[in-house]
Amino acid sequence: MSDVTRTPTNLTQHSGTQGGIGASTLRPDGTLKVTGEFAYASDLWHEDMLWGFTLRSPHAHARIRSVDVSAALATAGVHAVMTHDDLPAATRYGLEIQDTPVLADGVVRHHGEPVALVAADHPETARRAAAKIVVDYEQLPVVTDERTATADGAPVLHPDRTDPHAAHVPHPNVVHRQPVVRGDVAAARARADVIVTGEYEVGMQDQAFLGPESGLAVPAEDGGVDLYIATQWLHADLRQIAPVLGLPEDKVRMTLSGVGGAFGGREDLSMQAHACLLALRTRRPVKIVYNRFESFFGHVHRHPAKLRYEHGATRDGKLLFMACRIVLDGGAYASSSPAVVGNAASLSAGPYVIDNVDAEALALYTNNPPCGAMRGFGAVQACFAYEAQMDKLAAALGLHPVEFRRRNAMAQGAVMPTGQVVDSPAPVAELLRRVRALPLPPQRQWESAGGVTDVRALPGGLSNTTHGEGVVRGVGYAVGIKNVGFSEGFDDYSTARVRLEAVAGEPVATVHTAMAEVGQGGVTVHAQIARTELGVARVTIAPADTRVGSAGSTSASRQTYVTGGAVKHACEAVRERVLELGRARFGTYHPAWASAGLLLEDGKVVTDGGEVLAALADVLGEEVIDVEREWRHRPTEPFDLRTGQGSGHVQYSFAAHRAVVEVDTELGLVKVVELACAQDVGKALNPLSVTGQIQGGTTQGLGLAVMEEIVVDPVTAKVRNPSFTDYLIPTILDTPTLPVDVLELADGHAPYGLRGVGEAPTLSSTPAVVAAVRQATGLALQRVPLRPEHLTGT
Repeated sequence: MSDVTRTPTNLTQHSGTQGGIGASTLRPDGTLKVTGEFAYASDLWHEDMLWGFTLRSPHAHARIRSVDVSAALATAGVHAVMTHDDLPAATRYGLEIQDTPVLADGVVRHHGEPVALVAADHPETARRAAAKIVVDYEQLPVVTDERTATADGAPVLHPDRTDPHAAHVPHPNVVHRQPVVRGDVAAARARADVIVTGEYEVGMQDQAFLGPESGLAVPAEDGGVDLYIATQWLHADLRQIAPVLGLPEDKVRMTLSGVGGAFGGREDLSMQAHACLLALRTRRPVKIVYNRFESFFGHVHRHPAKLRYEHGATRDGKLLFMACRIVLDGGAYASSSPAVVGNAASLSAGPYVIDNVDAEALALYTNNPPCGAMRGFGAVQACFAYEAQMDKLAAALGLHPVEFRRRNAMAQGAVMPTGQVVDSPAPVAELLRRVRALPLPPQRQWESAGGVTDVRALPGGLSNTTHGEGVVRGVGYAVGIKNVGFSEGFDDYSTARVRLEAVAGEPVATVHTAMAEVGQGGVTVHAQIARTELGVARVTIAPADTRVGSAGSTSASRQTYVTGGAVKHACEAVRERVLELGRARFGTYHPAWASAGLLLEDGKVVTDGGEVLAALADVLGEEVIDVEREWRHRPTEPFDLRTGQGSGHVQYSFAAHRAVVEVDTELGLVKVVELACAQDVGKALNPLSVTGQIQGGTTQGLGLAVMEEIVVDPVTAKVRNPSFTDYLIPTILDTPTLPVDVLELADGHAPYGLRGVGEAPTLSSTPAVVAAVRQATGLALQRVPLRPEHLTGT
């Protein structure tokens, strides 16, 4: 499926014991997942548990006149029914702004909003009882876009908002607004030889993780609760859940259960507080598992966006200015919209040197489904637009799309429109050169030597809609820039506890963090770090829970950087204690114990020259070394709310794609033949996992390009396709060959020189596919996902 090449790193690292950093060690959970033996959160079981179910609003905006739960309570097997009036403490929660009701508080603001909860002894009983709840709704006018949200007399969806952004927005239905202003756009516009404009649109994409939201809440004898949950951020969940339950945080104990994908959709609460409320109410364990229909309503989605861009360049292909306006639909509640706005604005110019910028990004409150974190986090929408603009400029100037980008590509030392200096490698031109240099797949690959047509290689596949008639090839390029880690002054840290002891004469390390393993392979990398830093072969990864300090969210491509950094930091502290112990026990026997360059390697203490001083197990003896450490990356700062200036990001990541497509121009069907990626990863701690992350991100970008969209009725704001029957994601038959070229140019500010990997390929894969379809068809194609009617004019 892939052709993988790697360039040697420019940062030499001691790899220690076999299976340390730089090795493609296998994931400990990989075989279990492939064979179906892995225990996901939906597999949780308690012998006396009840089942929870959520009643959701059928309307997008309505006032609740009354709720009658009597018939539901009278249903045999029902143990509890809860509405907003039954909540014991805080009634709202939120990642950044506490504006989301635990249960509808007299008004529903989006289709599918939770209204009531039922706990019963069987899941079907809970569903049937919920259907008996009678809710009297008074439907209200819906807000669906910028026009209806900001018009005179528009319904204000959150009239009581008091969040920090409220004073800085032009209308109360604007969640957050961030301008970025640099240079003099008006003067640059006057000097430009070529000016291109474009209006673009990105549909609402779903994270579409295969494991639905699920968890089990177990009431405890101390009045608290133990929650076993699939999530992305245990401590953020804890911070929001405890006030809702009216409990101190130490009485809400959380343990990560098996997570079947996330991609941002598990950053916000879904059923966590609901399960705990029912468990405490009934004093019985309560399990909630969403079906697919519920899952589409139970988590946030990618912000749909409308973008207007204007670029100017000189006749020789030098970008002079960019002006843009990005409007993101945040839906009914804030979620992480303010941070998404910050990303969209600060990265709106792309990986190019542009001295004059006037950008604005904002997010709206509407009655559409809530939107928040999804892989790429605001940068995806901007990348689709600015890369379309680069192709327009290249065409206007008669330059190859790669050549035009190369002339304007940023490099280390470039200044972002926010004024931040890019102080680590930024090999944008090199990544473009690499994807362009890869060999192209053969023409008419559907034809065999014997003249037989393999329809699987054609647009439409086994539907047998063409044998090559009307099929045209196109090639397109794109490159993107993504920040790594939390930004804008957020205290982004992680915690790791590392234990080292001798067991049966062998040194064994245990790594304990609260990092959510959602498929990114963090548990693999943490073991590799411990092997490298402590020189041990046996490493145990303890289950993630809230008994250890926060690891932050598994998002923003940050876990290997930040929690990996915390594991490394804790291991270094353990190593120092080992050496102190060794000096105390054996220092009088060999003068090298006084050396500052001692290493732990292959279960031994050795000098930097390789001389063995002692077995690590002998140094430890009966001692157990247990260390917990926090680790932070270098600080960032908020963007100025008037100009957008500030060093808001800790690190930047870059990826470039080349897409090769075949288009049936008669039916408007697209077959992506190949989607090649070149990406700088700083240091590939696990090359196999890195390649998997790049291919996964690329495939999600492919999905946004040609098929994935939650369709919301523009009049009623109701979701039309909440199922995998109607919401399509790429399968193995849709996934093309995915060559990956990994470049390793170390970032000296990061542990091992690494650079966050997971999100960058999601950016540039979408515009590369669309650019290829444009080349094949000659159509403007300013909206994703592409639909057949966009390609045929029907």
